[in-house]
Amino acid sequence: MTEPKESNLLDALIPVVSLVMMLGLSVYLFGSDSSSGPNQIVLTLGAAIASIVAIQNGHRWKDILESIVHGIGTAMGALLILLAVGALIGTWLMAGTVPALIYYGLELLNPQFFYIATCLICAIGALATGSSWTVAGTLGVALIGVALGMGLSPEVTAGAIVSGAYFGDKMSPLSDTTNLAPAVVGTDVFTHIQHMVWTTAPSFISALVLFTVIGLGVDVDTESGALQSLAATLDGTFNITPLALIPLVVVFFMAFRKVPPLPTILFGALLGGFAAIVLQPEVVLAFANAPELSPGLAMTKGVWLALADGYVSTTGVADVDNLLSRGGMSSMLVTIWLILTALSFGAVLEHAGMLNRLVQGALRVAKSTGSLVTTVVLSCIGINVIAADQYIAIVLPGKMFKAEFERRKLAPKNLSRIIEDSGTLTSPLVPWNTCGAYMAATLGVGTLAYLPFAFFNLINPLVSIIYGFTGFTIRRIDEDEALATP
Repeated sequence: MTEPKESNLLDALIPVVSLVMMLGLSVYLFGSDSSSGPNQIVLTLGAAIASIVAIQNGHRWKDILESIVHGIGTAMGALLILLAVGALIGTWLMAGTVPALIYYGLELLNPQFFYIATCLICAIGALATGSSWTVAGTLGVALIGVALGMGLSPEVTAGAIVSGAYFGDKMSPLSDTTNLAPAVVGTDVFTHIQHMVWTTAPSFISALVLFTVIGLGVDVDTESGALQSLAATLDGTFNITPLALIPLVVVFFMAFRKVPPLPTILFGALLGGFAAIVLQPEVVLAFANAPELSPGLAMTKGVWLALADGYVSTTGVADVDNLLSRGGMSSMLVTIWLILTALSFGAVLEHAGMLNRLVQGALRVAKSTGSLVTTVVLSCIGINVIAADQYIAIVLPGKMFKAEFERRKLAPKNLSRIIEDSGTLTSPLVPWNTCGAYMAATLGVGTLAYLPFAFFNLINPLVSIIYGFTGFTIRRIDEDEALATP
């Protein structure tokens, strides 16, 4: 059998340009609803176009299909986590966990400092657990509820949640991406974290300043009848008690103890169902609406429904019902559809060597250190867009540019920092990326809606590029060797 022909630049550009044009048309025709089906069709067509180009270059359909299956298989853990988060949201709403967090948040958080507090709370949570997804699926959901209750912007709040969660995830030695980046380029995790401080600290401080400025400009009457009505409705519907926060505490403890995310979140969902039966029996019975069953079976049915299809609030107060009617595994199916089609497209491009060809083309224009850093940043962003997965956006550039950094005598910790500054942080800013789709589905705010307010994620790649052109903290191999010599 003859070897497939190597992809040229035109081969690589045909599916990418086609995808960009179709996505633009999708957004134009469907607006914010484009991610509920139209974008999935676009990505499927993009994968088909890429497959046609690959077949013309001699690749067999059987091998292309195997690459798609493998690409989807690598994300299966993330897809299962998505389903578990949907179940967790459903039972935590019914258990009073989220309502209690909203109630206490309304009592304790000052609207003027809510955005910066949200960012800091999520940063601390992610730093302790090493998981931006866990923080968004627990604290993030509640903080969005508090923002809506106060009449604050859910878009800015989601931006603050994403900024804080990804700061903590990026700087935590417990994070998978924080361990993956240095492993790919050949340095150790603590050297990597120490080197990231130089770009991460000013970026995060800048984000906090911006959230403070926005917060000081809000005008919310904390004594308004609407807020008092919300608090009273929550208190009258649920048994608001600190005991309702036990599922949250347990999930964070398990995450801190490095229990894998899937069993942690799934156990949290089941614990939420148990807490609902113990703390909110009337709520569960009303939700089950099964008077023909015994109380025990009716409550079992209620928890089962919350896990599968989420909780539906029926307080009669429209704002409260809209706020608390969410969750369930079924709520994540459209997001999973988006991820499956995006990964299929990226898998075909990677299998046919098109991603590799795009990166090689970009390397030819990178003459100076600044242009090299910029090329790495743009490559990571581009792979996040094309391959729809942050792990590919870390591993592939790490492998592709490692030799070039060695040739230029640049320390590997520079490369590991750059791919985290761009590959990790821009992943939640792409609607069809696994991270962007997860954040949008979990927080209930569209990716493009919160993108302008994810200040940390936007600023950090720019800081990395500026350092590349100025040479600030760009370490050379001989400098590191000199420092290591006693």
